Amino acid sequence: MDAVRLIVTSRRALAAGGGVPDLLTEVWQAQALAQAIGSRLALAGPPQLRDEATGLADLAGHGIGVLDRTPLDSGEPRAARLTDLGDTRACLMHLGGLLGDVGIALVGIACAADDEAAYWSCVEAIDAADEARDRVRDMLRKLADREAAPPRREAV
Repeated sequence: MDAVRLIVTSRRALAAGGGVPDLLTEVWQAQALAQAIGSRLALAGPPQLRDEATGLADLAGHGIGVLDRTPLDSGEPRAARLTDLGDTRACLMHLGGLLGDVGIALVGIACAADDEAAYWSCVEAIDAADEARDRVRDMLRKLADREAAPPRREAV
């Protein structure tokens, strides 16, 4: 499935909310999708984005790890359906929005946390999502810089 369609699906599922367990599942799904997109861009994306894409995959993976929660009975992760990144700019624009939504959801979960360990896990996951979003912004900036640069003329 196309990355943008998966991102839109994730944003809708996150917005639908539900209780804390449902939100944590959707946060996990979103972080797994960000990790998959980062990994794909690191391997096959534009060369100037590969370092940031690797960082994005690492940060999203960290965001998954600190929550220490896998989706219960949710079947295959949404990220496993990723078949095509499509337009890199559109993919990154949508992914940045999803990561912002993840941060907002995590703030709500942290506020509702009933123990200190859950609270600090959420805070760490918020930081990971925010840093991942910064990586997405950096990649978008690099794409814009590349498009704004005058075309290089080949030497004769």
